[in-house]
Amino acid sequence: MPQASKVATELGSLESYISACVALAQEKLHRFSSIADIAAREKDLNRYPRLTLLEEPRQILVLQENDGDSGRRARAQAAIARGEVLFEHAAAGEGTRLMLGSKYFLDIAQEITVARAAHLMSQEAGRLWSPEDVAAQLECLPGELLPITLGSRHMLQMAFDLENLARELGESPREVLGRQHLLIIIGREMLAHVERDFYQWHFFGFKPSQVYFMVQESFHGLNLKRGSFFYDVHSPSRLHNHGQMVMQQTLDYQLFTLTGVHPWEKIYRSQRQVAEWLQGFADKISYNIEDLDYLTGSLDFHGLGLALQLGDQGYNMVMEVMANNPAKPQKGGMLAWDAELERDVMIESFQLGDIRNQDIKYLNRNFNHYPSPGVCWRRIAEQGLPMPIAVKDGFLYFQPVQGDINFLVQTAFFRRQEMRPIRNLKSPAALPLAINRLHAQDRQPGFKAFAQWCRQGCL
Repeated sequence: MPQASKVATELGSLESYISACVALAQEKLHRFSSIADIAAREKDLNRYPRLTLLEEPRQILVLQENDGDSGRRARAQAAIARGEVLFEHAAAGEGTRLMLGSKYFLDIAQEITVARAAHLMSQEAGRLWSPEDVAAQLECLPGELLPITLGSRHMLQMAFDLENLARELGESPREVLGRQHLLIIIGREMLAHVERDFYQWHFFGFKPSQVYFMVQESFHGLNLKRGSFFYDVHSPSRLHNHGQMVMQQTLDYQLFTLTGVHPWEKIYRSQRQVAEWLQGFADKISYNIEDLDYLTGSLDFHGLGLALQLGDQGYNMVMEVMANNPAKPQKGGMLAWDAELERDVMIESFQLGDIRNQDIKYLNRNFNHYPSPGVCWRRIAEQGLPMPIAVKDGFLYFQPVQGDINFLVQTAFFRRQEMRPIRNLKSPAALPLAINRLHAQDRQPGFKAFAQWCRQGCL
């Protein structure tokens, strides 16, 4: 697998990242005569190097969410209330499988009807879904939902849960919201719209100077001519996956805040300033905007309590896993024991070669904690991440993954005693579930009034 070698320490800018990608392709793939030849060997090139040494995982911790966990839960609540947890929200994805544009701006109440959902589901499945089939799965019609975009709902839910936490602890909701720090990852084409959204919602009650943003950049593909790779500006521009997102965070002047009256008034933070900022947190939680369970509970005190405890023991990454369903096994990142490394490791799905879905016992749930997040940040800056590849539309793109951080720092893996399924809005097949989850969010006692107060700037 093409491997980055301390790539981030050599990078002062995104331009040097591009140069490093071209150099890496030249070094690792010089024996190929065309992009088509690389595409034909893509699976082998991305294959995990110790695939034959893998065994079933041996080090999974079990999280019991019961009354005996009250001490950990109380610690997690206190850490959040004090502002010691950084909340990262990844929303830069292009939503290509969903076929509805950016998920951040998806307003199901305004954009989806039962008939349109049936059409999209039929298109994806290759078989007919009638509107009646879809309606039978729904708890309400799409038009009965609050007309709020998924991105705004994501931020509202966190603010709503934080207000409820403050009241439970007998603290001022305004003060608890004012202590929080957020990092919002968006795409370049989303920037102006997201900035406007935050201003219109009065930053959802959060302090503007503590809401950090980063634009995850997209990149053109690499081409190959006469044995030399080059950055082809005529190729489609694509994101380099979520691994590039975390590498970009270690570069100079990528994170910024909106502290002025107008969206164009930005303050960019240097690499040193970001490093110092991260030192103030006990944990960073990385959320994905497509997580549908988040919509009725953004704060997982049991999971955070475990992550804080593991942080005390020297762990700097905590990944949640779930058992694969043997009756209907899914594709995904696989947890396995690496006999050479003598520990459990998480391996991305496209690194698994010919391993069948039914042979994957435990899947990555794509929900990560980073105790003492400055440690991961420094390690990524020093060593970079592995750089697997993908050929799309006849061009070469690198696809580093966030989960590969588990090879850089001490990482723990846990599952819940009562394991939850993965419920994400990735494709049209999930639209009925998404509508029902949004309906559940709207039905939370006090949520509609909270959203109205937030919109009016009354928090």
